Amino acid sequence: MKDLAANVTASLNASDAARQLGVSNKALRLYEHHGLLSPGRTAAGYRVYGPNEMVRAAEVVALRALGLSLAQVARVLNGDAQTLASALESHEAALEVEIRDRLHRLETIRSLRAGLAAGRMPATGELPGLIERAAPSVAFALPWPWGGEWFELRDIRALNYIIGSLGSGKTRLAMCLAQAMPHGTFLGLDRLTQGRDAALRSLAHDAALRGRVDQAQAWLLDEGAQASEALTGLLAALEAERPGALVVDMIEQDLAQNTQEALIRYLRQRAKTRTPPLFMMTRSSSILDLAAVGPDEAIVLCPANHSPPVRVAPYAGAPGFEAVATCLASPEVRARIAAPPETA
Repeated sequence: MKDLAANVTASLNASDAARQLGVSNKALRLYEHHGLLSPGRTAAGYRVYGPNEMVRAAEVVALRALGLSLAQVARVLNGDAQTLASALESHEAALEVEIRDRLHRLETIRSLRAGLAAGRMPATGELPGLIERAAPSVAFALPWPWGGEWFELRDIRALNYIIGSLGSGKTRLAMCLAQAMPHGTFLGLDRLTQGRDAALRSLAHDAALRGRVDQAQAWLLDEGAQASEALTGLLAALEAERPGALVVDMIEQDLAQNTQEALIRYLRQRAKTRTPPLFMMTRSSSILDLAAVGPDEAIVLCPANHSPPVRVAPYAGAPGFEAVATCLASPEVRARIAAPPETA
């Protein structure tokens, strides 16, 4: 951290500070809102980050990268050694898995080189072990309302957003994705009714799942989320052990805005250590903040004219970006649309 302070010889504005720290302006504002940062202000009221504040911000960013909630970060910065020790233990375990995998590939390379030196070619099935596991992909013929066009989605990311206007076919696409992917699961809106009772029963009979859900919910509450049956049921599905992808219909349904914002932060943290991809149907700008989409995330748009779905890059000017932006609305607008007023 001292090196960072040495490199910062003058105050930085919010954009330059965020760029140097590798986070978004929105993240810096979030940290400030929770009392983790106290940037200075210019005479015009703009935020400025001096050397000391940049060191503090870098510590916050590092602790967030370890998976700590905002409240946990505050406790560590105030001297809570146990919270930091638990986070470091989890990070160490993840690194050990990665190191073992790389060492295994290194030993395979050495063995193959020794074999070649002795005049032996690799046996069938040995060469694929040299490379890291490729990103999953899926392909199928598109159902109605499309006309059977062949659809391929390659390089599937950890977090994938499915978006489209009403009637665009996004629900059918989501269900097809769940069916086409090995061990895929579709989680529909019935999770809020009869599916809710099934989720609660699973929590009552599975202590390990209950523990994971409780831990996730505690993290979310630390981030400002509101406890609810909708959130508990969703977490029960997210935290269930499964080998394949999970596809969630309207993930923001019945969740307040602060819960949605905390949820997407949680999902980004979770995606760093979980391998099965997550697909989320959404039309909420709190879930899909186009300015915050990272390298482990992808957007799939179902066009209103029922041309085949396409992947859209998250920057203005990219093909399909404006169509994605017009599909999104704030949680307040989404809630109003979902509950139209009664007419006489």
